[in-house]
Amino acid sequence: MWLDWLLKFKVFEPLRHPQYRLLWISHVFSAMGTWMDQVSRGWLIYELTNSSLQLGLVRGVQALPILLLSPIAGSTADRYSRKSQVMVALVVDAFFYGLLALMIFTQTVEPWHVYVSAVCMASVWTFQQPSRAAMVSDAVPPESLTNAIGLNAMMFNVARITGPALAGLIIAGWSSGGAYAVQALFYVLAAIWNLKLRDDPIESSSADGHGDEGFVQSIVEGWKFSWQNVEVRTGLLVVIWASLFIIPFNTLLPVFARDVLGVGARGQGLLLTAMGVGALTSSVLIATVGDRMPRGILMIGGVGVYGLLVVLFAMSTWFELSMVLMAVMGLCHVASHALVQTVIQAYSPREFRGRTMALFHQTHVILMAGGLIIGALASAIGAQWAAALMSVIGSLCMLALYLFSPAARRIR
Repeated sequence: MWLDWLLKFKVFEPLRHPQYRLLWISHVFSAMGTWMDQVSRGWLIYELTNSSLQLGLVRGVQALPILLLSPIAGSTADRYSRKSQVMVALVVDAFFYGLLALMIFTQTVEPWHVYVSAVCMASVWTFQQPSRAAMVSDAVPPESLTNAIGLNAMMFNVARITGPALAGLIIAGWSSGGAYAVQALFYVLAAIWNLKLRDDPIESSSADGHGDEGFVQSIVEGWKFSWQNVEVRTGLLVVIWASLFIIPFNTLLPVFARDVLGVGARGQGLLLTAMGVGALTSSVLIATVGDRMPRGILMIGGVGVYGLLVVLFAMSTWFELSMVLMAVMGLCHVASHALVQTVIQAYSPREFRGRTMALFHQTHVILMAGGLIIGALASAIGAQWAAALMSVIGSLCMLALYLFSPAARRIR
């Protein structure tokens, strides 16, 4: 049996737990859809508008629902059925991907359709992520948490390798409509596996009759805890600076692929695949030896080096060199991102975990803002200079955090 074979390897040990195994398989399919969308949505809006500014805008519009709904999503993840929230999100995602595919095939799709679907999907994503992340902690014992998060990251980065490449091949050989049709299918499969999970409602203060006052207070308490806990605060600061200044270079990948490197949609998929190979390598290391790593140093150093590598990528006009740089950036991306998530969950008690993870995922607002900024900056000074300038600023922020926050360096 395939499971018995996998369990021979330490990295797959969390799959011994049935609830985690179902959650993990569901996440395999949704992650494939998510990473395919990194290529298909950007390529679609670039085909429709031929505008690097709108590449940033189509990501930037997703910031508003994440900003407004994340505090609510975090509190509901700590108070109500996490399975139900994830289930609704998966079904809605499948619907919108299918609808976009239909409009592309019938040649009725317009840019505003892409924007509206982006906003709707950002809304359901906001409720899905804190619940899904907290479900990982619920599904495994505390001593397996780092391993489980590392295994999630490993699977997510296998999807990062295969998803963009698959999307690029489908777009090149069929159309972006074909890519969206496959994405819809993946989300249907994810919903089917999620449905098999045991429904384990969260006992919450919502049942005590405090109503809205208790709900709002729970949001405020989550904010207070996240700021007062030095480990959680440090993790959030690391991901905030990375999301604002460094990671948004991905927004401009269609520009680099088509106009700088001249490799088209298939080349863009290969670039993201190369990044996924590096990320997969890093996530395997985290899953196997994560508890023995100096996580504070690796979080800060990983993001700092990430920024410098983006500068080199921005200046490269050689596709092979760009592929290598993307692979090394993948190493740095997961070393910082997955470790941040591990630290936040490990240092958050169960009753706060949904709210702290909501704040972690709320940093996508910062990422959307960064995408909007880099898109506008690219329109003014060019994609290469925009990516390089913002990444230098991000690396300097990591240097400042290292120098002025000794507690951050001591996080284990």
